[in-house]
Amino acid sequence: MSLALRQLDTREAAFQADLQRLLHWSAETDAAIEGRVAQILADVRARGDAAVLALTARFDGLQAASMAALEIGPDELRAALQRITPAQRAALEQAAARVRSYHERQRDACCRSWSYRDADGTLLGQKVTPLDRVGIYVPGGKAAYPSSLIMNAVPAHVAGVAEIIMVVPTPVRGSVATGGSGGATAAVGERNDLVLAAAAVAGVSRAFTIGGAQAVGALAYGTQTIPRVDKITGPGNAYVASAKKHVFGQVGIDMIAGPSEILVLADGSTPPDWVAMDLFSQAEHDELAQSILLCPDAAYLAAVRAAIERLLPQMPRQAVIRASLEGRGALILTRSMQEACDISNRIAPEHLEISSQAPEAWEPLLRHAGAIFLGAFTSESLGDYCAGPNHVLPTSGTARFSSPLGVYDFVKRSSLIEVSRRGAQVLGPIAAELAHGEGLQAHARAAEMRLDGATDGAS
Repeated sequence: MSLALRQLDTREAAFQADLQRLLHWSAETDAAIEGRVAQILADVRARGDAAVLALTARFDGLQAASMAALEIGPDELRAALQRITPAQRAALEQAAARVRSYHERQRDACCRSWSYRDADGTLLGQKVTPLDRVGIYVPGGKAAYPSSLIMNAVPAHVAGVAEIIMVVPTPVRGSVATGGSGGATAAVGERNDLVLAAAAVAGVSRAFTIGGAQAVGALAYGTQTIPRVDKITGPGNAYVASAKKHVFGQVGIDMIAGPSEILVLADGSTPPDWVAMDLFSQAEHDELAQSILLCPDAAYLAAVRAAIERLLPQMPRQAVIRASLEGRGALILTRSMQEACDISNRIAPEHLEISSQAPEAWEPLLRHAGAIFLGAFTSESLGDYCAGPNHVLPTSGTARFSSPLGVYDFVKRSSLIEVSRRGAQVLGPIAAELAHGEGLQAHARAAEMRLDGATDGAS
């Protein structure tokens, strides 16, 4: 069956309207989901552990007599690291090492305290401190994502976060009534060894087999067993996304992520099969994922389409890929690579590949993207797993104003101000003048009392 993949041409009058329809995606959650999430969060906030146990039994079919049965102890994490194959362990450790190295450089570049004294002796500066405790949501209901765990936990660890709490839903084949967290944790369902091993490698402090909105609520409000965190990061389904929106303000969150996206800018020099597979790499995530190719060469677009048709039947997830490409994918013929860059800036994609012989010529023109992959050999999938930069990226055009997850998401900045007596004589009149203008007399008097010769206050 031929693939019904859109082909757009920037020279056509309807192009702008077609592009707008192609890009449309709303982050609004179904009202029924919003209502259920609000009820779940209220229950967790009111009843703590009891609510989490009941909701886990209700939604996941996982019966546990206590939260101890849902906690994954450090011995179990280490045991999982021993159980996986040597090749898997080496891949996890090498990926984590590269991600750690990149984020250590990021920390050194942007997350350091600093201060200086100006001419009158006043000290001004910035104090950077890590968050005390963060929660990481790791999807696990339908698939395992150890890479997501590494991308969230490693920068938190590099930032100096003291405690990292992981929650992960687990496919269930059985139930238990007892358990512990100090190496005696009973098996609850079927925990994924690769995820648990990644938690050991990434330095997770505590881990729990819970998911959904109830897990977000437990992290945000705290329960008798699960400590309240300062920030929640990590992707999830519509219920998780809705819960994160609801608890924002009680805790920080990373972002509300939309479907995964890839945009490829091609000059026609990359093997068409490579580009077809790169488009598949995002389309296979889910039916709402978006894969777009921009190229000024019509013959090349035809070659990529032929590669897609030939390779698609070989893909285990071909049904998902087909639905994604037909629903939100496109091959777009542009007038030039310059125009392709302009369209890319309008789209502001999550992943942007410059599949060109001279990617350095086009990169300066690209202002909005979560991550930019330069050159034919830089497949987006390398960034997903092991290149080093974070794969948690802004989606749905939010790269216009948002950044990838990084060390800076796990620290906070406090301003430092120490005004000398001499400095108070300089700054006091300025502050007082502006305060009087705003009608805030106490502000003004607080500054004026510190001026030499003031009739009240300390001498």
